[in-house]
Amino acid sequence: MSDFEVIETSAGGRIKAWVKGVPLEAQARTQLENVAGLPFIHSHLAVMPDVHYGRGATVGSVIPTRGAIIPAAVGVDIGCGMMAIRTSLTAKDLPDSLSAIRSEIERKVPVGNGRGGNHKEAPARAATALKASGLADRLDVILKKHRRIQRTAFAKQLGTLGGGNHFIELCLDEADRVWVMLHSGSRGTGNILGTYFIQEAREALEKRVLSYHVPDKDLAFFVEGEALFDDYTEAVSWAQDYARLNREVMMDRVLFTLREHFPAFALEKEAVNCHHNYVEREHHFGSDVWVTRKGAVRAGKDELGIIPGSMGAKSFIVRGKGHADSFCSCSHGAGRAMSRGEAKRRFSVEDHLAATEGVECRKDKGVIDETPMAYKDIDSVMAAQTDLVEVVHTLKQVVCVKG
Repeated sequence: MSDFEVIETSAGGRIKAWVKGVPLEAQARTQLENVAGLPFIHSHLAVMPDVHYGRGATVGSVIPTRGAIIPAAVGVDIGCGMMAIRTSLTAKDLPDSLSAIRSEIERKVPVGNGRGGNHKEAPARAATALKASGLADRLDVILKKHRRIQRTAFAKQLGTLGGGNHFIELCLDEADRVWVMLHSGSRGTGNILGTYFIQEAREALEKRVLSYHVPDKDLAFFVEGEALFDDYTEAVSWAQDYARLNREVMMDRVLFTLREHFPAFALEKEAVNCHHNYVEREHHFGSDVWVTRKGAVRAGKDELGIIPGSMGAKSFIVRGKGHADSFCSCSHGAGRAMSRGEAKRRFSVEDHLAATEGVECRKDKGVIDETPMAYKDIDSVMAAQTDLVEVVHTLKQVVCVKG
């Protein structure tokens, strides 16, 4: 008996959903059927247990396509993902109060959006990493072809957190070893690139003569062989590489902070740096296809990944089982149970204080939309995907820095 639910759609598409024991909202189901019915979907749509409503396509879906890519499915936080590394520190090395550590991390790594979320002056490590990466020259090539794309302070944003659900955490595993874990993406430039090409795809859709109906303008797509398709994949590749480097620079800054506060420590071999909003060329079911993971992590055989819980909940380092029907994927987190607006209406600061007891983190009304109750139960999400991944480490936050 399979661990996924097969959903046949009225448009002829097929969905395989790992949603046993977790809610699947009606709006999200409609979006899944819209995507699965597109004629360029390869084999089927795979749905992860953290699935929830998104722009055009649900968050928590794996979308394999032949000869086309849907920019809104990739999204605007291109290359968003996770990084985690284990240290030789243990719980015994931590002070009773972790507030000074959190404050120092927030000084070393700018958080939030807008100018306050940028470095006033890029640290030497960020400047050196950017120069060695070649990212500035690659971006110039993209901007020369698309002069309507706004230039951003991407150099000053390298090694910064951003806002929303992005975070930096110190965690303890089942053996009380200290891990550093963080979540961020391609920052303002990735957002601008994603927004620009989503609009370009919508305009292209209006000019297409199709033999089928596209039920949502946010499912507008580029076709392989078109100039815009090549330009888009070039921009996506840039944003994904920038996002990965952004996490590496941030991790370096956090570790630098820890070295100022703790005795000498080593970094263990177990380290992961994985995207969960991205598109790549992969081979599945006999064909080379484009795989868009919109809120999903690649979980090929023996590949390590990260599935974070919400503030105050458990997180997991996992090893992929390479499940073919999931296109070698797993969930990217717990998944929202409600909108940010609904969370703010439903929960109070007192509710948030109780839910994050024992975690050094923000306790104010500005993070109510990120409170643990706004997310699905992480244990239920993990139980729904036991055939996709095995748990290697279970982590519990002790410090959480939010944007």
